[in-house]
Amino acid sequence: MNNVGQNWLLLRGLARESGHWGDFVNQLQVAFPKATINTLDLAGTGQFHHQKSPNTIEEIVKLAREHALQLGYLNQPLTILALSLGGMVAWEWMQKYPQDICASVLVNTSLASLSPFYQRLRWQNYGQIIQILRSNDILAREKSIVRLVSNLNDEALVTTAEKWMAIYKQRPISFGTSFRQIMAAAKYKPNNRVIEKPVLLLNSLGDKLVSPSCSAAIQKEFSLLLEVHSTAGHDLPLDAPDWMIEKLILFTALERE
Repeated sequence: MNNVGQNWLLLRGLARESGHWGDFVNQLQVAFPKATINTLDLAGTGQFHHQKSPNTIEEIVKLAREHALQLGYLNQPLTILALSLGGMVAWEWMQKYPQDICASVLVNTSLASLSPFYQRLRWQNYGQIIQILRSNDILAREKSIVRLVSNLNDEALVTTAEKWMAIYKQRPISFGTSFRQIMAAAKYKPNNRVIEKPVLLLNSLGDKLVSPSCSAAIQKEFSLLLEVHSTAGHDLPLDAPDWMIEKLILFTALERE
Protein backbone atom coordinates (compact mmCIF):
# COMPACT_ATOMS: atom_id res chain seq x y z
CA MET A 1 0.00 0.00 0.00
CA ASN A 2 2.81 2.41 -0.86
CA ASN A 3 0.39 4.96 -2.35
CA VAL A 4 -1.49 5.56 0.90
CA GLY A 5 -1.29 9.23 1.89
CA GLN A 6 0.26 10.38 -1.39
CA ASN A 7 -2.86 11.57 -3.26
CA TRP A 8 -5.54 12.89 -0.91
CA LEU A 9 -9.09 13.68 -1.96
CA LEU A 10 -11.26 15.45 0.64
CA LEU A 11 -15.06 15.15 0.59
CA ARG A 12 -17.39 17.23 2.76
CA GLY A 13 -20.79 16.39 4.24
CA LEU A 14 -24.41 17.50 4.05
CA ALA A 15 -24.90 20.92 2.40
CA ARG A 16 -21.23 21.78 2.85
CA GLU A 17 -18.48 22.41 0.29
CA SER A 18 -14.71 22.50 -0.03
CA GLY A 19 -14.48 25.97 1.50
CA HIS A 20 -15.78 24.57 4.79
CA TRP A 21 -12.52 22.66 5.32
CA GLY A 22 -11.02 26.04 6.24
CA ASP A 23 -7.43 25.89 7.49
CA PHE A 24 -7.47 22.11 7.72
CA VAL A 25 -6.29 21.64 4.11
CA ASN A 26 -3.15 23.70 4.78
CA GLN A 27 -2.55 21.85 8.04
CA LEU A 28 -2.82 18.54 6.21
CA GLN A 29 -0.37 19.73 3.56
CA VAL A 30 2.15 20.65 6.27
CA ALA A 31 1.78 17.17 7.75
CA PHE A 32 2.16 15.54 4.31
CA PRO A 33 4.50 17.95 2.47
CA LYS A 34 5.16 15.61 -0.48
CA ALA A 35 1.51 14.65 -0.98
CA THR A 36 -0.99 15.96 -3.49
CA ILE A 37 -4.07 17.25 -1.66
CA ASN A 38 -7.29 18.08 -3.49
CA THR A 39 -10.82 18.83 -2.38
CA LEU A 40 -13.88 17.85 -4.41
CA ASP A 41 -17.32 19.44 -4.21
CA LEU A 42 -20.34 17.19 -4.55
CA ALA A 43 -23.02 18.06 -7.09
CA GLY A 44 -25.07 21.04 -5.94
CA THR A 45 -22.29 22.48 -3.78
CA GLY A 46 -19.19 24.66 -4.18
CA GLN A 47 -18.04 25.03 -7.76
CA PHE A 48 -20.95 22.79 -8.78
CA HIS A 49 -23.61 24.69 -6.81
CA HIS A 50 -25.58 25.41 -10.00
CA GLN A 51 -25.79 21.67 -10.70
CA LYS A 52 -28.76 19.65 -9.44
CA SER A 53 -27.83 17.22 -6.70
CA PRO A 54 -28.97 13.61 -7.21
CA ASN A 55 -31.11 12.07 -4.46
CA THR A 56 -29.16 8.81 -4.19
CA ILE A 57 -25.62 8.17 -2.99
CA GLU A 58 -25.04 6.00 -6.04
CA GLU A 59 -25.74 8.90 -8.43
CA ILE A 60 -23.79 11.36 -6.28
CA VAL A 61 -20.78 9.03 -6.56
CA LYS A 62 -21.20 8.74 -10.33
CA LEU A 63 -21.06 12.52 -10.76
CA ALA A 64 -18.26 12.94 -8.22
CA ARG A 65 -16.11 10.41 -10.05
CA GLU A 66 -16.79 12.11 -13.38
CA HIS A 67 -15.70 15.42 -11.89
CA ALA A 68 -12.59 13.84 -10.35
CA LEU A 69 -11.62 12.37 -13.74
CA GLN A 70 -12.15 15.71 -15.49
CA LEU A 71 -10.01 17.49 -12.90
CA GLY A 72 -7.20 14.95 -13.16
CA TYR A 73 -7.49 13.74 -9.58
CA LEU A 74 -7.39 10.04 -10.50
CA ASN A 75 -3.92 9.98 -12.02
CA GLN A 76 -2.81 7.90 -9.05
CA PRO A 77 -4.82 5.96 -6.43
CA LEU A 78 -6.75 8.13 -3.99
CA THR A 79 -6.59 8.29 -0.24
CA ILE A 80 -10.06 9.64 0.49
CA LEU A 81 -10.77 11.68 3.62
CA ALA A 82 -14.51 12.09 3.96
CA LEU A 83 -16.84 13.61 6.54
CA SER A 84 -20.40 12.46 7.31
CA LEU A 85 -22.35 12.27 4.01
CA GLY A 86 -18.98 12.33 2.28
CA GLY A 87 -18.17 9.10 4.12
CA MET A 88 -21.16 7.40 2.48
CA VAL A 89 -19.94 8.66 -0.89
CA ALA A 90 -16.48 7.26 -0.15
CA TRP A 91 -17.94 3.91 0.94
CA GLU A 92 -19.95 3.56 -2.27
CA TRP A 93 -16.97 4.71 -4.35
CA MET A 94 -14.81 1.99 -2.78
CA GLN A 95 -17.45 -0.61 -3.61
CA LYS A 96 -18.13 0.49 -7.18
CA TYR A 97 -14.66 1.65 -8.27
CA PRO A 98 -12.11 -0.01 -5.96
CA GLN A 99 -9.34 0.54 -8.49
CA ASP A 100 -9.54 4.31 -7.85
CA ILE A 101 -8.79 4.13 -4.14
CA CYS A 102 -5.94 2.81 -2.01
CA ALA A 103 -7.38 3.78 1.41
CA SER A 104 -10.09 5.85 3.08
CA VAL A 105 -10.60 7.75 6.31
CA LEU A 106 -14.27 8.15 7.22
CA VAL A 107 -15.23 10.75 9.82
CA ASN A 108 -18.49 10.61 11.83
CA THR A 109 -20.37 8.76 9.12
CA SER A 110 -23.17 6.18 9.18
CA LEU A 111 -24.91 3.52 7.10
CA ALA A 112 -28.68 2.92 7.04
CA SER A 113 -28.07 -0.81 6.85
CA LEU A 114 -26.44 -0.77 10.29
CA SER A 115 -27.98 2.11 12.30
CA PRO A 116 -31.57 3.38 12.72
CA PHE A 117 -32.54 6.79 11.33
CA TYR A 118 -32.90 8.39 14.77
CA GLN A 119 -29.22 7.66 15.48
CA ARG A 120 -27.97 8.65 12.03
CA LEU A 121 -29.64 12.05 12.44
CA ARG A 122 -30.39 12.47 16.11
CA TRP A 123 -34.13 13.02 16.61
CA GLN A 124 -33.55 15.85 19.10
CA ASN A 125 -32.33 18.00 16.19
CA TYR A 126 -35.18 17.52 13.71
CA GLY A 127 -36.96 20.77 14.60
CA GLN A 128 -33.72 22.77 14.59
CA ILE A 129 -32.68 21.35 11.22
CA ILE A 130 -36.02 22.34 9.67
CA GLN A 131 -35.62 25.86 11.07
CA ILE A 132 -32.08 26.06 9.69
CA LEU A 133 -33.20 25.01 6.21
CA ARG A 134 -36.03 27.55 6.21
CA SER A 135 -34.10 30.51 7.62
CA ASN A 136 -33.41 33.51 5.38
CA ASP A 137 -30.99 35.10 7.86
CA ILE A 138 -27.67 33.78 6.57
CA LEU A 139 -25.52 34.63 9.59
CA ALA A 140 -28.09 33.33 12.09
CA ARG A 141 -28.42 30.13 10.07
CA GLU A 142 -24.66 29.57 9.90
CA LYS A 143 -24.35 30.20 13.65
CA SER A 144 -27.01 27.53 14.22
CA ILE A 145 -25.16 25.12 11.95
CA VAL A 146 -21.85 25.72 13.76
CA ARG A 147 -23.55 25.12 17.13
CA LEU A 148 -24.99 21.88 15.80
CA VAL A 149 -21.79 20.46 14.30
CA SER A 150 -19.13 21.92 16.58
CA ASN A 151 -18.24 22.34 20.24
CA LEU A 152 -16.18 25.51 19.75
CA ASN A 153 -16.31 28.31 22.30
CA ASP A 154 -18.56 31.30 21.57
CA GLU A 155 -15.85 33.50 20.07
CA ALA A 156 -14.60 30.81 17.69
CA LEU A 157 -18.20 29.93 16.83
CA VAL A 158 -18.98 33.47 15.67
CA THR A 159 -15.74 33.70 13.69
CA THR A 160 -16.47 30.40 11.95
CA ALA A 161 -20.08 31.38 11.23
CA GLU A 162 -18.92 34.62 9.60
CA LYS A 163 -16.51 32.70 7.37
CA TRP A 164 -19.24 30.25 6.43
CA MET A 165 -21.62 33.12 5.67
CA ALA A 166 -19.06 34.50 3.22
CA ILE A 167 -18.84 31.09 1.55
CA TYR A 168 -22.62 30.92 1.20
CA LYS A 169 -22.79 34.38 -0.37
CA GLN A 170 -20.27 33.31 -3.01
CA ARG A 171 -21.64 29.82 -3.69
CA PRO A 172 -25.12 29.37 -2.17
CA ILE A 173 -26.38 25.84 -1.61
CA SER A 174 -30.08 25.55 -2.37
CA PHE A 175 -32.80 24.08 -0.18
CA GLY A 176 -33.34 21.52 -2.95
CA THR A 177 -29.74 20.32 -2.74
CA SER A 178 -29.94 20.03 1.05
CA PHE A 179 -33.20 18.09 0.83
CA ARG A 180 -31.99 15.72 -1.89
CA GLN A 181 -28.78 15.04 0.01
CA ILE A 182 -30.77 14.27 3.15
CA MET A 183 -32.91 11.83 1.16
CA ALA A 184 -29.81 10.23 -0.37
CA ALA A 185 -28.21 9.73 3.03
CA ALA A 186 -31.41 8.48 4.65
CA LYS A 187 -31.94 5.64 2.19
CA TYR A 188 -28.35 4.60 1.55
CA LYS A 189 -28.12 0.91 2.40
CA PRO A 190 -24.97 -0.58 0.86
CA ASN A 191 -24.55 -4.31 0.56
CA ASN A 192 -22.57 -6.13 3.19
CA ARG A 193 -19.60 -6.82 0.92
CA VAL A 194 -16.36 -6.31 2.80
CA ILE A 195 -14.30 -3.34 1.65
CA GLU A 196 -10.95 -4.61 0.41
CA LYS A 197 -9.08 -1.35 1.01
CA PRO A 198 -7.73 -0.09 4.36
CA VAL A 199 -10.31 2.04 6.17
CA LEU A 200 -9.86 4.18 9.27
CA LEU A 201 -12.93 5.39 11.14
CA LEU A 202 -12.69 8.62 13.15
CA ASN A 203 -15.42 9.39 15.62
CA SER A 204 -16.39 12.16 18.08
CA LEU A 205 -18.13 11.38 21.36
CA GLY A 206 -19.30 15.01 21.48
CA ASP A 207 -21.16 14.70 18.16
CA LYS A 208 -24.59 16.30 18.57
CA LEU A 209 -25.72 15.57 15.01
CA VAL A 210 -24.94 11.87 14.48
CA SER A 211 -24.73 9.32 17.27
CA PRO A 212 -21.21 7.96 17.85
CA SER A 213 -22.81 4.51 17.90
CA CYS A 214 -23.07 4.71 14.09
CA SER A 215 -19.30 4.58 13.62
CA ALA A 216 -19.11 1.87 16.26
CA ALA A 217 -21.64 -0.19 14.29
CA ILE A 218 -19.53 0.06 11.13
CA GLN A 219 -16.41 -0.86 13.07
CA LYS A 220 -18.10 -3.92 14.57
CA GLU A 221 -19.65 -5.13 11.32
CA PHE A 222 -16.47 -4.86 9.23
CA SER A 223 -13.71 -5.11 11.87
CA LEU A 224 -12.21 -1.74 10.97
CA LEU A 225 -9.84 0.47 12.91
CA LEU A 226 -11.74 3.09 14.96
CA GLU A 227 -10.21 6.08 16.76
CA VAL A 228 -12.41 8.15 19.07
CA HIS A 229 -12.09 11.77 20.23
CA SER A 230 -13.66 12.35 23.62
CA THR A 231 -14.98 15.91 23.28
CA ALA A 232 -15.06 17.12 19.64
CA GLY A 233 -18.30 17.69 17.76
CA HIS A 234 -19.48 16.37 14.41
CA ASP A 235 -17.08 18.60 12.46
CA LEU A 236 -13.97 16.89 13.77
CA PRO A 237 -11.49 18.72 11.47
CA LEU A 238 -12.86 22.01 12.81
CA ASP A 239 -12.83 21.06 16.49
CA ALA A 240 -9.73 18.87 16.75
CA PRO A 241 -7.53 19.23 13.66
CA ASP A 242 -4.24 18.42 15.43
CA TRP A 243 -5.63 15.20 16.91
CA MET A 244 -7.11 14.23 13.57
CA ILE A 245 -3.87 14.82 11.65
CA GLU A 246 -1.97 12.79 14.24
CA LYS A 247 -4.30 9.86 13.54
CA LEU A 248 -3.89 10.29 9.78
CA ILE A 249 -0.10 10.22 10.09
CA LEU A 250 -0.19 7.04 12.18
CA PHE A 251 -2.69 5.35 9.82
CA THR A 252 -0.77 6.12 6.64
CA ALA A 253 2.52 5.09 8.21
CA LEU A 254 1.00 1.77 9.28
CA GLU A 255 -0.40 1.08 5.82
CA ARG A 256 2.89 1.92 4.09
CA GLU A 257 4.86 -0.61 6.13
